[in-house]
This record gives sequence, C-alpha cells and structure tokens, in this order.
Amino acid sequence: MSPHGPTDIDEETDAATTPAFPESRHVLEPACARCPALVEARECISWGTGSLEARVVVVGEAPGYGTPEADRWRGGNWTGKAYTSRHSGRRIRRLLERLGYDDAYYTNAVKCFPASETTTTNREPTAEERATCRDHLLAEFEIVDPDVVLATGKHATKTVLAADGRDLGGFLEIVLEPIACDQLETWLVPILHPSYQDVWIGRLGYEPGGYHEAIRETLEACLETPVDDGPG
Repeated sequence: MSPHGPTDIDEETDAATTPAFPESRHVLEPACARCPALVEARECISWGTGSLEARVVVVGEAPGYGTPEADRWRGGNWTGKAYTSRHSGRRIRRLLERLGYDDAYYTNAVKCFPASETTTTNREPTAEERATCRDHLLAEFEIVDPDVVLATGKHATKTVLAADGRDLGGFLEIVLEPIACDQLETWLVPILHPSYQDVWIGRLGYEPGGYHEAIRETLEACLETPVDDGPG
C-alpha cells in the first residue's frame, strides 16, 4: 500500500461536494438520562443514522456543540443525528460516499454533547460517561452487525477496544492497521478524526489523496476477509 499512490478522489472537487443529509435516526432509549452532566448540557441526544444493513459502521467520540444557526448541518447536538456537523459530519460522510460506502452507519461512542466550562466547547467524555453509554454502542453493533468499524480518532478507538475488552496503547501507530475484535466479531480500523486529519496526515507520511486511497484499500481488504481468518 503506497501512502503516495494515485487516487480518483480529487481534493478540490471533494471539498465542494455536499453529501446526502440523513433523514432518519435510530433511537435506542428516548430521553436517556443516565449521565446527569450530559443531560444538563445537551440539546438533543445524537442517535445513529444510516442503514441497519451497513457493512461499515463509523464511530466518533461524541457530538460537538454544533452550529445552531446553520440550515441543515448544525451538528448532532441540534439535529439529534450523529455526524451531521458542518465540518466533521460533512467531511466524513463525503469521504465515505466517494469511497463507495454511501450506506454506512454513523454513530458516536457517547451520544450527548459533553460541555466544557464555556458550555459551547466540548470536553472529553469521562471514563464513566463512556462506560455508561457503551450499552448503546454495543446495541448498535448487535443490530447492524458490521464487518468493519471505522473509528475516527483516539477516543473513539479507545471506546471500541474497551467494548471488545481491550486497552489502547499508542494511537498514531495503529492508524489504518486493522484490528480483529473477536468479541465484537468485526474488524476495527482506526483513522484520523476528520477535524484533525489535516494536521496529522503529513506526519503519518501521506498526502491527502494517498491517505484516502489507503482507507479504501484497507476497507476492501477487511471486507474481503472474515475477521476470524486474520488479515489478508
């Protein structure tokens, strides 16, 4: 897999493309109030969206505060739908559509906006909040039964590994390295969070187009190989 290989994803065209906006969401526990601090800060619970037959599930950490004055892409804290922010949501959905996975399922490890002291910026969810919300994520994995979980960023990766009874060591070292999650019966593929990928792509030795192509190749390899058969 060459990090600088050719790709049919044109960066300028890609940036101007608007992905499809999800029209429905999959509510697991209406008015969930398990985490008092999250209940107090949130506007909406950000539930998963996409096909329940999806082979690829995209997992983020938690919804950000969002952009309440936006037309549609206000963010999950306002729309109640995971990965519907103007920046990260559109970016990851656009990428997956361009790679041919327009039926992917999108969700977050923690479903509610974790407000910091400034209330409009987010903090990291606590370990307790991640553990409390893990039941929802596990329920989604059970319902969708994906072949690959694409975890966007360190904290999403840590949560998926915890759901498989494992710990995360270093994150950057495992980006785009498939991990067989035996308990979840799926492949885990960590990728950079869309909000921070511009900073880290070069440090990983990729150009943007080559990075996107590497995601394509990694997904295809995992989808072609049952998790219990090992990589390739």
